[in-house]
Amino acid sequence: MHDIKTIRDNPQAFDAALARRGLKPLSASLLAIDERRRAAILASERAQARRNAASKEIGDAKKAKDEARAARLMAEVAELKTTMPELEAAAKAADEELTKELSAIPNLPLAEVPDGVDEHGNVQRHVFGNRRNYAFTPKLHDDLGNALGYMDFEAAAKLSGARFVVLKGALARLERALAQFMLDLHTGEFGYTEVSPPMLVRDAALYGTGQLPKFASDQFRTTDGFWLIPTAEVPLTNLAADTILDEARLPLRFTAWTGCFRSEAGAAGKDTRGMLRQHQFYKVELVSIAHPERSEEEHERMTACAEEVLKRLDLPYRVVVLSTGDMGFASRKTYDIEVWLAGQGRYREISSCSNCGDFQARRMKARFRRAGEKGTQFVHTLNGSGIAVGRALIAIMENYQQADGSILVPEAVRPYMGGLARIGGDV
Repeated sequence: MHDIKTIRDNPQAFDAALARRGLKPLSASLLAIDERRRAAILASERAQARRNAASKEIGDAKKAKDEARAARLMAEVAELKTTMPELEAAAKAADEELTKELSAIPNLPLAEVPDGVDEHGNVQRHVFGNRRNYAFTPKLHDDLGNALGYMDFEAAAKLSGARFVVLKGALARLERALAQFMLDLHTGEFGYTEVSPPMLVRDAALYGTGQLPKFASDQFRTTDGFWLIPTAEVPLTNLAADTILDEARLPLRFTAWTGCFRSEAGAAGKDTRGMLRQHQFYKVELVSIAHPERSEEEHERMTACAEEVLKRLDLPYRVVVLSTGDMGFASRKTYDIEVWLAGQGRYREISSCSNCGDFQARRMKARFRRAGEKGTQFVHTLNGSGIAVGRALIAIMENYQQADGSILVPEAVRPYMGGLARIGGDV
């Protein structure tokens, strides 16, 4: 959510930032609504003040036995009682209209974010690891999984339809092991607090992080009005909603392993085979509630934590800075971590780490108070995948595959697999 006062103070800068997002100027229309809102509020406040003053004057007139004046004042108060609800309703309507318009506008990019209309404008930041050389043509993960008998898309389709999978045996265990490994790393070494949050949330939670109202079609909703979370970012970030934190408590760092549910309404025809883009998947999420003066530093730290997962798994990857046209709605700067998939022969996103500034905090009224001060400020919120468990499973299958179709288990995960070193094959 944007601060209308900031827009009022510098509408040209606001429109220039929107242009970098590929959007038309909006300051004039927003300020027109704001002017109506402020005028309505002023009229309502003046009417209230006049009613209070006239009520007092009635008593004075009666004391002075000026019945004519008292009658005029009583008539004025009666009229104000009639018009005041109308003025209050006008002020409320203008305020709701302004909030609705502001809530549909994405966050503004930081100055250093590269300009671009889509992913082609992204800028590579650095690359880690070497791609493995194979004496055979690497297979796709779904071909490997089907051959092992541990990945069943047909059974999932019978149960639930397209974009679901049934994992069995060692692959199901590896998926669970990966999540446990990630959680232990983030909590044990990086200081995140593990949370087990609800996976059903109310409207306000999705509104606070920016999924509603604009992206309702991308979500799954139950018949009684709850929403299935698209990411644990939603409940974790909303832990700070409607709160005033002490400055000394910042940053708050949370991590959670949850199911995630997405309708993929805008992904028709994309990644229809395999596990890359599903309606249900698992992810370890990282969320920080940070001090505004240290959120950029926290962004770098969070990204490094997500990278460390891939380093420990010895998976080659690269980090890219997303362009203004490829960033998410709530983000002001995003790093994507893209893992190399040997079967596909390309990098694919496995983590997205975003600094949202105070954009989400304004929507959810998440604030902090500096030591010794009475006023409050909005916190900054950050989120990132730490990492997508299903895509980590895919990356291990494609990068650790052997000529006989077996999959080596990365050393970092073997303790979580009871020492198992290979899935399939003779070992």
